[in-house]
Amino acid sequence: MEVIYKSLVLIISGLALLRISGRKSISQMTISQTVVMISIGSIIIQPIIETSILRTIIAASIFVLFMIMVEYLQLKFDFIETLITGKSKVIIENGNIVTENLKKLRMTTDLLEMRLRQKGVENISDVKTATLEVNGQIGYELKRHAKPLTIGEFEKLMGLYFNNQPEDLKGNIFDELKTKQHNKDTPSHLQ
Repeated sequence: MEVIYKSLVLIISGLALLRISGRKSISQMTISQTVVMISIGSIIIQPIIETSILRTIIAASIFVLFMIMVEYLQLKFDFIETLITGKSKVIIENGNIVTENLKKLRMTTDLLEMRLRQKGVENISDVKTATLEVNGQIGYELKRHAKPLTIGEFEKLMGLYFNNQPEDLKGNIFDELKTKQHNKDTPSHLQ
């Protein structure tokens, strides 16, 4: 009966701690978040074998608080984010695979092609820029001729056609990786 009681207390405590730590799937977690979550799982199972539930909840809480503190520091200081989480790497530029970065990432061309196919990309030559994000996902921007037409772009084109207005040229989030600078200032509430 004591094992059932301990298990229920630990499950409820574990769910509460995971809820506090945030809602991300494993594929979206950073390395530090993954380490903390695995550690919490290991810590939570210990009292079933040993005796102290309170000690376990305190230890798991320390892990979650540490993770929250690290995430806060990553928001405040870019170098801490780079150190702990890393930065996205460009893996395709102007339709050409950046083989040096693929080697650094230990990613094969076949794996890259498979992941692009899963995103609906038919030709690597149609990709202007592709990045491997810190969570393992691939982000990409198609070249102008390969992009599907959106309603916003259609309205913009119609406005240009009827009003003869110049097109508004703005940088995009992939330019940020190339120039290593933010296109816009980060809002103060995120610093």
